[in-house]
Amino acid sequence: MAEQQAVASGHADSASPEATLPETHKKASFWTLMMGSIGVVFGDIGTSPLYAFKESMAAAADGGPVTRDIIMGVLSLILWSLVLVVTVKYVFILLRADNKGEGGTLTLVALAQRATGKRRGIVLMLGIGGAGLFYGDAVLTPAISVLSAVEGLRLATPTLGPYVVPITLAILTALFVVQSRGTGRVATFFGPVMLIWFATLAFTGLLHIADDPSVVTAINPVYAVMFFFDHSGVSLAVLGAVCLAVTGAEALYADLGHFGGKPIRTAWLYLVFPALVMNYFGQGALVLAHPDAAESPLFRLVPDWALLPMVILATLATIIASQSVITGAFSLTRQAVQLGLLPRLEIRFTSAAHQGQIYVPRVNMLLLIGVIILVLIFQSSSNLSHAYGVSVFGAMSVDAILAIIVIWKGWRWSLGLTLALMLPFLFIDLSFFGANLLKLFTGGYVPVILASVIIMMMWTWVKGTTILFEKTRKIDVPFLELVRMLEKSPPHQVKGTAVFLTSDPDTAPAALLHNLKHNKVLHEKNVVLTVRSEDVPRVEPEDRVRIENVGNSFWRIQLSYGYMETPNIPRGLALLRKQGFKFDIMATSFFLSRRSIRPASHSGMPLWQDKLFIGLAKSASDATDFFQIPTGRVVEVGTQVTV
Repeated sequence: MAEQQAVASGHADSASPEATLPETHKKASFWTLMMGSIGVVFGDIGTSPLYAFKESMAAAADGGPVTRDIIMGVLSLILWSLVLVVTVKYVFILLRADNKGEGGTLTLVALAQRATGKRRGIVLMLGIGGAGLFYGDAVLTPAISVLSAVEGLRLATPTLGPYVVPITLAILTALFVVQSRGTGRVATFFGPVMLIWFATLAFTGLLHIADDPSVVTAINPVYAVMFFFDHSGVSLAVLGAVCLAVTGAEALYADLGHFGGKPIRTAWLYLVFPALVMNYFGQGALVLAHPDAAESPLFRLVPDWALLPMVILATLATIIASQSVITGAFSLTRQAVQLGLLPRLEIRFTSAAHQGQIYVPRVNMLLLIGVIILVLIFQSSSNLSHAYGVSVFGAMSVDAILAIIVIWKGWRWSLGLTLALMLPFLFIDLSFFGANLLKLFTGGYVPVILASVIIMMMWTWVKGTTILFEKTRKIDVPFLELVRMLEKSPPHQVKGTAVFLTSDPDTAPAALLHNLKHNKVLHEKNVVLTVRSEDVPRVEPEDRVRIENVGNSFWRIQLSYGYMETPNIPRGLALLRKQGFKFDIMATSFFLSRRSIRPASHSGMPLWQDKLFIGLAKSASDATDFFQIPTGRVVEVGTQVTV
């Protein structure tokens, strides 16, 4: 395994709850950003009307008739879930918990670690848990979204019923295949398509509210409260279905860095939220007037002649929703690698203009395999709904807990005021999470297994790299001591610059020791280079590089990158020219230590975890590619260690 980059905390200031927007936001107009957020941020929650109300009614009826009090109770629960979970918790509170304009679970981890001054422990475990649950959501969302849209074909043309699953698999496979080409061009259509989708939701819902105008009284939260008293036997099962209406809320926060808080808030408050409410209430009024519509209320909102266009529009919307969560999985992976939670993975940039547009081949392939398996196993969106929700509200609960730490320690609110603000939302999240656990044996086990595997991999990687670092440090030679020894007894010097990558700048790199031992030469300039990942999204160019002269021919250099950036060592070293250090890539050799890891009898981890760590280390992408070093300038030196 080549030398691992160090993962260390940064020192960015976070005095303000809401930092200024990234520079890219200042170049784009407010309306452009808002349109982009409509297309990317709200795809998942915007397609929830396809299945949320239908599944909630089915859970409430429990095989019996769908009565008026069931419909009114379900509508009230959906409405107030949208108000409390999405609008208040995410739009008004968490969007303010940004890190230099970036959001998401790992951003909360970085903020909480900075606020508490601790880089390990409960905060890191919460972040690992939240990330693992997000990956579970990333597999489920494309499967249930596209499948629920294609199922509309059964209404339009019943003869196509047997082809719903094959058509779904074809669409999903094509979606994942085109990821390698980048989504820049396709993304320009996301906003307009989703704008049409939300306008259609609002218009069709508003038309059918006239079927039974009394449905609007469901805005009264008493209907939601009374539902629990009147239907206590199925209340938890209904909560497990109602939560489908707010899946995707975490995307508002995760995509904060792409669009900024104000465009996202505006799009939600003035377009997305009203459109969703009108559509849900329209579905409710339709079923009140025509109970036979309960089987597929969304598609029954449109006349027969518009059914096929509606299915096509819904399919496009679900593809966009799937694209959003796939992109989110790529971004989360890059953050996890930079924060030291995963080994290096190959990351390809698909746009020369936007560094956020990336493609992670291994993650894309694993997601595709997972999605195909889910569709083949569950066959319908109703069956898949039993698997949906556990990962979403597990991740939302993690966000709420981390937010308590950030607001208390980072924003310096009193503990009492912080708990008064956030505990109600944590209670709601845990209630939804507990309700979804009822589906554990009917499909909920899927995200639990997926998240457990990811969490175990991340924790093994963190624990293994820590053990490896401590073990190698005990036998390493102090760097400054080696420099003094070489000054007293200098070896033969050759022209050029040698750069030795290491994760610990205080000890001599193994590659340097092996070069001296076997080649018995030293370059004119010798650089011990450490790459650090800071707990900020991006590092300013003036803070990118630090240099320290520690001898006649030795320098210690530190390159810093944010968790939203991918290191580029040659470009980073080129910044040294401004500090008087001449750097010529064609006269520079990069020395990497490739470690061959063997399991130890007493390592601090069980043997199976040792082997898992070694497997992860072997699967890591080549350091040369990850750090974007020219392959012709790299020299690798092999060493063997036990862990």
